[in-house]
Amino acid sequence: MRVSITRRQLLSSALGLGSFMLAGCAHVPGTSSLQQTVFAFNTVCVLGGTMSQDVLDTACRMCARYEELFSRTLEGSDVWNVNHAGGKPVEVDYRTIDVVGRSLSYCEESGGLFDITIGAVSELWDFVDGVVPAREDIERALPHVDWERVEVGDATITLGDAGARLDLGGIAKGYVADRLMEHFVRNGVLSAYVNLGGNVRVYGYKEDGTPWHVGVRDPNGTDESQVVARVSTTDGSLVTSGLYERSFERDGHTYWHILDPRTGYPVRTNVVSASIFSQDSIDGDGYTKPLFMISPEEVQAFFQAHPQLQGLLVHADGSIQTTPGSQFELLDGSDG
Repeated sequence: MRVSITRRQLLSSALGLGSFMLAGCAHVPGTSSLQQTVFAFNTVCVLGGTMSQDVLDTACRMCARYEELFSRTLEGSDVWNVNHAGGKPVEVDYRTIDVVGRSLSYCEESGGLFDITIGAVSELWDFVDGVVPAREDIERALPHVDWERVEVGDATITLGDAGARLDLGGIAKGYVADRLMEHFVRNGVLSAYVNLGGNVRVYGYKEDGTPWHVGVRDPNGTDESQVVARVSTTDGSLVTSGLYERSFERDGHTYWHILDPRTGYPVRTNVVSASIFSQDSIDGDGYTKPLFMISPEEVQAFFQAHPQLQGLLVHADGSIQTTPGSQFELLDGSDG
């Protein structure tokens, strides 16, 4: 589904996103401190740093190209073509091969709690107009949610189940954030940031020589600038998934956008926000969603098994769970 957005909404969202990151760039001769805002992946994307205009413009074009490849709803995209091929092999761009291949590893490790074939169910839900699918429609779609039937070749992707539907919405932003930062570093940029909604990737130092401060929004706050914690870093990613991002109410019940692949319905959880600080943004995307579907004990075991990741969970009662020794600095809910 394509979502329209007004210029006023775009500017308002960009200001809100900016509150998560105290921006500023080190000066490099021949470059300028630049920032650009684009709308892609159904969210406001803010890219910036100390770089040439050409480098920044190329990054913005990359966002548009990745959307053309990965969109589930854009007719003619790689994902759209795979989903409408009736189970036949489809030749796709090497970047689509890459992201789908990487995504399957997260599907496997999570035991299917993260599943890129959730599209068979997610296409039934409409979180913009507040549409709840009929139970029988969900029951018919659920058997087609099975990541193990996705076949990735050297240049083709095949859905072993013709009724399956890829949906990369849960991981595409992380993958793209990493590719954008690679582009910046490859072109000699020494200070840059990428903010794709809940995915923030930074590199280098602010103009005052201090690390970037990336905040975790308070899911119970009334203002987007309110944060409960922050991470200070010169090279890393913070990904936050929150139930507040997209939701609607019907008949006194709240439905949020994170779907449980086992039921086809929004997750039943007391976790309202899950954040992961890691080197690569794709790890944050691939690992945060399952955290809404497992017990606190399983969360603890997960992070013990993945010492390269640091996590922070905000529960419905306002309590905060962090991994031992993490870089998260807990705040009082004010600006970070």
